[in-house]
Amino acid sequence: MGEVMDSAKWYAVYTKPRNEKKVYTRLVEKGIETFLPLQKRLKHWSDRKKWVEEPLFRSYIFVRVEPKQYYDVLNTMGVVRYVTFEGKAVAIPDKQIEQIKQLLVQDIEIEAVEGYIEPGTKVVVRFGSLQGVEGEMVEHSGKKKVVIRIEHISHSLLVTLPAEYVVVKR
Repeated sequence: MGEVMDSAKWYAVYTKPRNEKKVYTRLVEKGIETFLPLQKRLKHWSDRKKWVEEPLFRSYIFVRVEPKQYYDVLNTMGVVRYVTFEGKAVAIPDKQIEQIKQLLVQDIEIEAVEGYIEPGTKVVVRFGSLQGVEGEMVEHSGKKKVVIRIEHISHSLLVTLPAEYVVVKR
């Protein structure tokens, strides 16, 4: 590990494909604080439609661990590795985890996008239940959206909000 953690911090963990819910259950059973952002989506099959809960970030789960729990996470079936930078697990700021949680309880359109999104005008949400959330205004798929970048996992959340809800950050 090499890094001295002073207390429990959030980390992103990469899981085997389509193992996020199983890994979540195993980590919770070990007493590890775990966050798996799920989003309801309407799936269409040839014979039916059904609402299912899918991970917002495929193959990622978040854990809040202390140094002594570091290897407990790695030794969990389905866990591949921590998300690292220069060989060290990278902590995810508490503020970003809270923003994801806050977004998921809203009845708004959220889209997780992997990879780089061109930066836009810095904005702050001034109204509604997301008041205080900071992001960037961009155009994606012909719509204006607010981008909230999630550090260290190369994902961004695209949120559709009414234009009057955001103001340019000063």
